[in-house]
Formats: sequence, structure tokens, C-alpha cells
Amino acid sequence: MKVIVCGAGQVGSNIARYLATDNNHVTVIDQAPDLIQKLSDTLDVQGLVGHASSPAILEQAGAPDADLIIAVTQSDEVNMVACQVAHSLFSVPTKIARIRNQTYLDPIWSDLFSRENMPIDVIISPEIEVAKAIGRRLQVPGAFDMIPLADGLVRVIGVICDDECPIVNTPLRQLTGLFPDLNIEILAIVRDDRPIIPDANDQMLPGDEVYFVAETSHVGRAMAAFGHEETAARRIIIVGGGNIGFTLAQEIEQKHPGVTARLIESGKVRAEEIAQQLDRTVVLLGDGLDPELLEEANVRATETVVAVTNEDEVNILASLLAKRYGCQRAITLINKTSYNPLITTLGIDAVVSPRSITASTILQHIRRGRIKSVHSLREGFAEVIEAEALETSTLINTPIRNIKLPSDVIIGALVRDGKVIIARPTTIIKPQDRVILLAAAASVKKIEKMFAVRLEFF
Repeated sequence: MKVIVCGAGQVGSNIARYLATDNNHVTVIDQAPDLIQKLSDTLDVQGLVGHASSPAILEQAGAPDADLIIAVTQSDEVNMVACQVAHSLFSVPTKIARIRNQTYLDPIWSDLFSRENMPIDVIISPEIEVAKAIGRRLQVPGAFDMIPLADGLVRVIGVICDDECPIVNTPLRQLTGLFPDLNIEILAIVRDDRPIIPDANDQMLPGDEVYFVAETSHVGRAMAAFGHEETAARRIIIVGGGNIGFTLAQEIEQKHPGVTARLIESGKVRAEEIAQQLDRTVVLLGDGLDPELLEEANVRATETVVAVTNEDEVNILASLLAKRYGCQRAITLINKTSYNPLITTLGIDAVVSPRSITASTILQHIRRGRIKSVHSLREGFAEVIEAEALETSTLINTPIRNIKLPSDVIIGALVRDGKVIIARPTTIIKPQDRVILLAAAASVKKIEKMFAVRLEFF
């Protein structure tokens, strides 16, 4: 597949990395020569310095033969025009654009992005996606990540094992026998910042970050088995009133009527603006690092602080201060991957990465075959994939233990006729099953082929 990525920033470089790993022909356009040089030196991609919406530059990037354009520059307007030019002049089949300005997405302008006006096939709003991701984490206290799949019937949960975790130091093959009520499948372990795709002989150790799959109705029981029985937050402090903080406050008001939120914003004009648009959220003007303001926000009685300013360092410090003054849990927005090794030692409970979330959203529209959903884990070491098994697939009517899967692929669960089946070696996949699996980055292409529609299907 020939892909043009407009923008070599964090999201664009992340997308380019995923696509290049899958042996796609990728061209990246950016006006910054240093970013293009860095990408060209580290990835198997073609770099092009220029303006992404320029017809001449897009032609040079291979737009006449491109299958897909992904516009993720810092400018919404450049992204929109790049997609328009790609459609009007070069008939690029699929166009994806990142749009950050929420006014473009107002329902009253819903016709703007129609095929007759500005033909963009997929619009990605990072602020909305990040706010949704934070909302999901709030639903499962004690988890640092939560991914809903199969129309909400299945969840993939990320949790940290502490010293008191009852199921550490136990080979995974023994978990079912020792804990018969624990109906889960362990998908991945991150130990000392090193990802592991486990086999039956591996075991979890204190300090490990573990991803597991479970039926949604069993998540509470599974969390208890990991030693996490925290209650859902009823009082929340949001630090940062930008698009993410504001969208999160709106989501809490609309979907969590029993939750009380206080939002701290340092800009007077912005604070007044969002205060007029929020109904139940108390907006406080000031610095999220001010102890007196945290006290005014009743930090001691708050279960969760969510720090989502534009500065990683402010988010980290605000989270740590809030916990120091009595808040139970911190969810922190961090863009820089260099901070990742520090997070668990600092005491931050969950990290939100806008670029990973945006990349996962875009990947859902790129993956081929009967792929329903894709979620990238920890800077792309693996992907959680939901796919539909077809009658022509090599996976069906065979016990999982007899399927020739790559060693770094784990099938976690199936959904059949609305019923969740946690995968075991004897489990047999049937046609039309929704299959939830984890695949290391190197094996994603093989999984796509396994779920692809073959000619005999027609």
C-alpha cells in the first residue's frame, strides 16, 4: 500500500513507523528539514521537505498512485486542504485528517466534510479521543489502561502487580486451576520497561505491568484477584481547561451524573469561557501547582486527579502534589516517551499518551481484512486486535493449540452470538466469531492475512 503522511511530528512519525514496519511504501511530508532527516535516518520511509497542501509537493510524493493520505500536521486548515487537493487532483481513494479545532466539528456544520464539499473520509479529533480514553480509565479504578471491545462485551485491562497481588509468582498455566473463578487470559507483561509476550510457563512478578482480557461483567472480580478493589471515583479534579480538559468535563457531565468535577484553569479568559458552557462542573481560576487552590478544590476528599495541561512537567508535578495532599489516584497526560521509565516509581497511576491514542484510532482505518478494531500498546510493541473470522479463514474449526500462529500472537477471547468465551487451548473458532487477540508488531501483517477475505468467499 502506498501511503502519504503529512506531518512529521509525534503523531505523524508514530504512524509512519507503524506503516513502515508493515512493509508499506510510505512518504512523509513536512516543512521542517530536521524532522524529515531524522525520520529518513531511522525509518524505511521517503522524506520530502515542503508544504503538505501544495499540489506540486503531493505529486512529487506520489499522490497519483497513492492509496491513502493521512494529514496530521499542526494546522487543521493544511490538513483539510491537503485532503481536498489529494481528492480533486489525484483521486486518492482514502483521506484521513486530524482536526483539533472543535468548531469545525460542531454538528451544525456536519455537511462540511461530505463528499460534495470537503471529501475527508475519516476525521480524527485527538482531544475527543483522549477525553474518551480518560473516561474509560475512570470506569475501572486501579487500572492504568482499559480498552472496550466487541460492542462493550469484552475489555482489555492494564494493571500493575504490587507486592500484595495474590496471583504473582504463579506460572500462567496454573492460574485456572488455582483460581477457578479467574476467567481471564494474560496477553502481555511489561517488566522493567521490556515487553514480554508470555507463554504458559511465564509468571507475573511484583512491579509488572500486565494486560489481560476479560468479559466486561467479570472485570471487578478480575481486578480483585490482582489486589485492586478501589471504588469508582465520585469526586474528580481536572487540571487544565484546554480542549481535552473541557471535553472530559463535558463527558463527565453527560455520562457520569453521580460524579462531581472541579476544573482548574490558569487563563482567565479561557476559564470564563468554559465556565459558561459547563453546567455542573466548578471552574477554578489559578495554578494547578498552587497548594491553596488544591485545598480550595477539596483535594483531600478527591478520589482522582486528571492532569491534562499542555506541559508534561506541569501534569506530572500537579499529579504528585495532588496525591501528596490526599488525592487517592492520578491520571496524567504525557507526550514525551522519555518520561515513561519514571512514571511508576513516581507514583502516577495511569498515563495517557495522545500520540498513541491518535495512532490507534488511525490504525483502525488502515488495517486490512475483517479487522474491526485496533489498539496500540506501549509505543507500538504490540496491537490488540478485534477481527471477524470468516468461513475461508485458516483459523476456523481447529482447536487453538493446533493453529499455526506466530509465537508472539495470543488469542484472548471470542464473542459468539453475544456470548464471551475466554480462549483456552481446546477452544475452537467458528465462522463469524469476533476474535480478540494480541499480536506483536512484527506479526500484525500475518494476522491481517489470516482474517482477509479470500476470492473463494465470493
